[in-house]
Amino acid sequence: MSRVAKKQINLPKGVELKVVDGTISVKGAKGTLSLAKPETVNFSVDGDVLQFDADADNMKMAGTMRAILANMITGVSEGFTRKLELVGVGYRAAMQGRDVNLSLGYSHPVVFTAPEGITITTPTQTEILVAGADKQLVGEVAAKIRAFRKPEPYKGKGIRYSGEKIIMKEAKKA
Repeated sequence: MSRVAKKQINLPKGVELKVVDGTISVKGAKGTLSLAKPETVNFSVDGDVLQFDADADNMKMAGTMRAILANMITGVSEGFTRKLELVGVGYRAAMQGRDVNLSLGYSHPVVFTAPEGITITTPTQTEILVAGADKQLVGEVAAKIRAFRKPEPYKGKGIRYSGEKIIMKEAKKA
């Protein structure tokens, strides 16, 4: 059996896990997430502990499902955030309702609408916080925003993840 699948998941207070008609749903303070349950993976809930039961023939998905369910449980109880930084002269972000208005050096402003389940905030003009319960969706939205102006390798201007190191190239020498 997978070593990842052997680890149990402790359900925090206020998190409810249900399996109905092959669909796993996790409900908590931050929202509700659901996922189709593979037939090859079995698990049991004893009180507030989730334990996976996978035999040698069906252990391929056990570790993956354990990691996905752990992320779902963390998402509905605590949530996930991703911080983006805008680096460059005149690069700014401003909220307009659910839309983010980005000034990124183009001749036009770039407007991005947050999908359902995602909260986008701008604490300062050069910071964007993407938050939500679904880890995959938070990462996808952050990647879409970053794709509007990726950091360039000569001056480092663009949208980058907080803490991301940009490998700078040396400028052309005469």
